[in-house]
Amino acid sequence: MIQHTYGSLDTQSRPRQARRPRAAHFLMALCALGLALAPAANSQTKQASARHASAKPSELPAPQKGYGSASAPIVMEVFSDYQCPMCRNLFEQTLRPMIADYVAAGKVYLVHRDFPLAGHLYSGQAARWANAAARVGKFEAAEGALYDNQATWEANGNIEKFISEAMSAADFARVQRAMQGCEAPGPTAGATGGVMPSPKPCAIDPFIAEDIMLGLKLPVHATPTYVITYKGQRLPAGSGFVSWPILKQFFDSLLSQ
Repeated sequence: MIQHTYGSLDTQSRPRQARRPRAAHFLMALCALGLALAPAANSQTKQASARHASAKPSELPAPQKGYGSASAPIVMEVFSDYQCPMCRNLFEQTLRPMIADYVAAGKVYLVHRDFPLAGHLYSGQAARWANAAARVGKFEAAEGALYDNQATWEANGNIEKFISEAMSAADFARVQRAMQGCEAPGPTAGATGGVMPSPKPCAIDPFIAEDIMLGLKLPVHATPTYVITYKGQRLPAGSGFVSWPILKQFFDSLLSQ
């Protein structure tokens, strides 16, 4: 059975205490290595133009799911599932203050990668809504709404309500157009690997599948999983919750080299 609490692909349960320290130990070990690292990887830009307001789904740009400047010295890619409680905790307690601090200061570029798990009934559809919003430049509002209201929409699947409340009526109308034909359920990562396609595919699904395939290559065994790149050198992936003070300390150690 897929672990709900930690968003795991593993079919066996793991002790709560055994998983929580992994992220902190991972970052502390990398700090000890004192890696000196060279030029940052290419990444996405964040903005989507208003000229796409009336475009058909197939005519919209690829979703831009990044926060900050793509030229920042540190790039952090986070593979997550919007229905995963640990992903919500990481976003609200770590990534949100990081966005307000190091992302705003141009030190970190944060990139969201979709990794919806098959055991989460609405995770694929939530990823669709986030990608639809990202295609019209409203990703940040949508992601915040999904995590802030996770406990409510995961009970009934009414994701649309919270996306609509997170933006203006005009912007939500654009997101709705991007969601044209996207009936639930959405695509997910297969429990045994690969992508489990939706029985009702739509124009957004290839973007989610692309992220899932990137995650499988790492490989992602649980959500959240994150990969940090500093000046072009990718560090080993970490997973689980890590606090902002610990992550900030690690980033400072990189930036001081």
